[in-house]
Amino acid sequence: MSQEEITAERLVDREKIKTLKAQYCRLLDTKQWKPLRGLFLDEATFEGFGSAPTGSTADAFIAGASARLQEALTVHHCHMAEIAFDGPDRARAVWAMIDVVQFLDGREPVEAPGHRGFTGFGHYEDAYRRIEGIWYFASKRLSRIRIDPIPNSQPAPFTNRLKVHRDWVGPKDG
Repeated sequence: MSQEEITAERLVDREKIKTLKAQYCRLLDTKQWKPLRGLFLDEATFEGFGSAPTGSTADAFIAGASARLQEALTVHHCHMAEIAFDGPDRARAVWAMIDVVQFLDGREPVEAPGHRGFTGFGHYEDAYRRIEGIWYFASKRLSRIRIDPIPNSQPAPFTNRLKVHRDWVGPKDG
C-alpha cells in the first residue's frame, strides 16, 4: 500500500471526517434524527444495518433508525480510523466500533433473539464526498465480528442521568 503525501490540507480533511463520524455517533445516540439526516448525501447507501435493508437511501435509513431506536438506549463508540483519499473530494475509512443497543420497551433485537439487547463489536466502512467544502457520508457498511447478548435478567439501565447538551458545539444564535 502506498503512502499518500501528508499535507496540511489533508490533515484538515482528516479532522473534518473524524468530526463527521463523531457527530454521527452523538446524533444517533441522542435521537436527533433531522440533524443526523443532514450528514448524508441524498444518494447515500447502507449495508448491514438492522434499521434499514441493504441498499436503503438516507431517508429510509433515518426512518428505520428512528422507528427502531427511539425507545432504545444506544451507545456508539468509533475509534482507530484508517482514512484513505480517492481524490480531492472523496475518501474512504474503516472505523473500529462498539455499540450497545438495549430496548427499553420489551422488544427483542433481531441480532440477539430472546434478549433485551446486545453489545456489538466490529467495523464501519464509510465512503465520503465533499461538496462545496463540506464532507458528507456517501455510503455506510456495518459488519459485526462479535455480538454479546444482554439477557432479560440483567437489571434495567439507569437512564435518569444528566443529558448531553443537544447543541453544545452547534451553531449559536445571536
